[in-house]
Amino acid sequence: MTAMTLDPSLSLQMTAKESQRRVVIEDIDGLIKIYKDGQVERPDIVPRVTCSLPPEFRLMSRDLIIDKYTNIWARLYVPNRHEKLPLIVYFHGGGFCVGSASWSCYHEFLAKLSAKANCAIMSVNYRLAPENPLPAAYDDGVKSLVWLRQQALSRDNEFLTSKCNFSSIFLAGDSAGANIAYNVAIRLSGLSNLRPLDLKGLILLQPFFGGESRTQSEKYMVQPPRSALTLAASDTYWRLSLPAGANRDHPWCNPLAKGAGKLEDFPHDVPTMICLSEMDILKDRNLEFCAAMARAGKKVEHVVHKDVGHAFQILNKSSISQTRINELICVIKSFISR
Repeated sequence: MTAMTLDPSLSLQMTAKESQRRVVIEDIDGLIKIYKDGQVERPDIVPRVTCSLPPEFRLMSRDLIIDKYTNIWARLYVPNRHEKLPLIVYFHGGGFCVGSASWSCYHEFLAKLSAKANCAIMSVNYRLAPENPLPAAYDDGVKSLVWLRQQALSRDNEFLTSKCNFSSIFLAGDSAGANIAYNVAIRLSGLSNLRPLDLKGLILLQPFFGGESRTQSEKYMVQPPRSALTLAASDTYWRLSLPAGANRDHPWCNPLAKGAGKLEDFPHDVPTMICLSEMDILKDRNLEFCAAMARAGKKVEHVVHKDVGHAFQILNKSSISQTRINELICVIKSFISR
């Protein structure tokens, strides 16, 4: 039989034609594309960085493996201090579908927060939808706290045990990460024993909730073209992250929906700080959530940051955003220091 040689240019032409035939069924502003064949593409529009920091931060930072089988890991930030410090377990935003603890914007913000608020921060890198729809992120959050408890009990990780005050734990996050922190707190309340961990509070930055019925800010808040969160993007994130067949009144999306369960189930003795942005489409929904928490008898307070939009603390470099970031850090520092 005569040997056949494939022309390399023909292979390239075939690949190009196959690429042209691929159909994009979901696309969020270059952050994520979902193809009809099930492939997920996340362009690297935000740089990923190592845990190293400039000396002027006066911080130590390390990456920790939580579960090598599911690739859950965390980035730890610890100020160079002799005393043990409160520990914030932080979940990044990104609509449950994008984002990373190694994104430069989170690395910079959390390093600044750790240094100025004088606290340790464990930034969790959880699994993403649509490959891992909810409740995967909640499961990973709980697993991170269980792992932290094991480290505290075994004392094998001297870096953690010598630097972190396990009796002063806070759950925090922004956007989808705030949603995760809230749902993880509910799940932790069902665990019989977390000691020596002691949950002292929640810090929710622009929590990502939704609903089938639109709020005023969702309908009428005008957003710039490159806004961190538009209504269309919000709807797409929920389609990709909720269980198949669920709508936006699912309890994980809308904790105030009929049949979503009672806010009374939220841990009664856990104070909650909710930070809103005045120009965020989620503003009214966040205010409704704050009011519902108060009616349910929960220890909740909120602050509205003026003249900034969603995720200003990580995505906006304007002078007004820098001022609001400093205000936000002061709010968090005061909350964890009580």
